[in-house]
Amino acid sequence: MLVHFTTIYDPVVSLCIILVVAILLDLAIGDPRWIPHPVVLMGKLIGFLEGRCNHGENRRIKGIYLTTTVVLVVFLLSFLLVYIAYQLHPIVGVCTQIYLVSTTIAIKGLSAAAKAILTPLVAGDLAEARKQLSMVVGRDTQDLPESEIVRGTVETVAENTVDGITAPLFWTVVGGAPLAMVYRAINTLDSMIGYKNERYKQFGWASARLDDVVNWIPARITALSIWLAALIIKGSKKKHGWKITCRDANKHPSPNSGWSEAMVAGLMGVQLGGINYYGGQKSVRATMGDQLKQLTKDDITRSIQYMHGGWLVFLIISVCLLQLIK
Repeated sequence: MLVHFTTIYDPVVSLCIILVVAILLDLAIGDPRWIPHPVVLMGKLIGFLEGRCNHGENRRIKGIYLTTTVVLVVFLLSFLLVYIAYQLHPIVGVCTQIYLVSTTIAIKGLSAAAKAILTPLVAGDLAEARKQLSMVVGRDTQDLPESEIVRGTVETVAENTVDGITAPLFWTVVGGAPLAMVYRAINTLDSMIGYKNERYKQFGWASARLDDVVNWIPARITALSIWLAALIIKGSKKKHGWKITCRDANKHPSPNSGWSEAMVAGLMGVQLGGINYYGGQKSVRATMGDQLKQLTKDDITRSIQYMHGGWLVFLIISVCLLQLIK
């Protein structure tokens, strides 16, 4: 059952408006620094609790406590804010949901980050391209050749199409802005404490597992959405995309990230994954895709096209399903 409190005339029409306008708002303004961003507040809450809980014994239990606390706080505050807004007026309620949902997606930000890497690459400035890549990935970038810079960028765009765009849209469809905000809180938890290092392996266990759960369905729908978009994107290797996704998606360390990455690799006929370095330490990840061609700067542009096509198809599917429910 959809959670919409009060609605403008019709709950399905209201939700469709929220989805579409939230996307348009993100495309128009992105995340301007002068507007307080909910994710920043989530990060401060997580950091505050982590500093007080992540020590001593029973760290897994403490991590479960932190994860539960953050999720409940974000849900209750979001629910209360939306509820009060609807009590003032249905239009105020819808506008509040639109704003909250827009803060959970990052279409403009993801595209801008990829283009910020592509621009110096085109100009032949590898140092600047490496610097820009270092802002969006955790791997060492200081010595990467052009092909590896491209690989890191394509992987980032493909993976973040799910957690940065389609997954929050999915949870908006399920439960409006409150669940979109809960999703963003879970994703922020995973990005801050969901690591498998000594400090977070036990403490971040609950956050990492919960992030896997909430991304499971969106990741697979996103792979399908990217493939459908590829039907009208010139040069896409459509049959190869399905083949590679079925073969390689589960090779990724994450149960979800491999779906969009494998699909993009297959559609482009390139190979993703392989060797990365983190703090000078070598990390070998399974490869995805067949190297039918070498990675080039143009593949960054193509990955952005798949990202835009993927979320657009995802939106169309969501609106059509909502109309069927109606």
